[in-house]
Amino acid sequence: MLKCLVIDDEPLAIKLLEGHINKVSFIELQASFSDPLKALAALNDTTVDLIFLDIQMPQLNGIQFMQVLQNKAQVIITSAYQEYAIDGFDYNVTDYLLKPLSFERFYKAAEKAYRIKFPLMEKPKPLIDFYPATGGYVFIKVETKIVRVELDDIYYIEGLKNYVSIYTKQQRIVTLQVLRQLEEMLPANRFVRIHKSYIIALDKIVTIEKQQALIKEKLIPIGNTYVEKFYEMLEGLKK
Repeated sequence: MLKCLVIDDEPLAIKLLEGHINKVSFIELQASFSDPLKALAALNDTTVDLIFLDIQMPQLNGIQFMQVLQNKAQVIITSAYQEYAIDGFDYNVTDYLLKPLSFERFYKAAEKAYRIKFPLMEKPKPLIDFYPATGGYVFIKVETKIVRVELDDIYYIEGLKNYVSIYTKQQRIVTLQVLRQLEEMLPANRFVRIHKSYIIALDKIVTIEKQQALIKEKLIPIGNTYVEKFYEMLEGLKK
């Protein structure tokens, strides 16, 4: 069991992380802090294995916190800013998660921390078991807001030069996140990348013909580098 802390000055981010932690059998939350100085004080009286740490915080930012921490626990950075990733890995962080956090990406990072702490223990239960065929959601950053998007509503996602478009039953959602980041957020048993510019929902495919998938009256090309893996996945779904 990994004992962990959450440190973030945003109440919504803390709540989301606490929800993710509660779903994972091999992590136990000791406490959550919006003030990093109070977290440091608490660490004088308790020992933890893992800290989920925000970067941009008042009084003491995440980089300064790690300088004081001196590798006393594994750290998984949770930040809305990708530019701090190099600084984070200079401090040997276990992983760097970009907000908003999907459960799948969170689980992968937590599993990595578990394997570092307990290299000889049996591998934790695979993530795919946590994802039913329906339901679930992700949080997407749209300008100054974070929007909840139901997985069942997503048809396909298109990556363009400087932004990504998510096509749902109700609307088109535009975000500045990159396609690869969204690919990591989505459950792999329900969504698949079939082209450098497209991710599709498997349950929304109408037909597949001439290396194209028809979804919501749109023909989406299946790239040559993705076609073999895509058909292998379809065969696996039949079993």
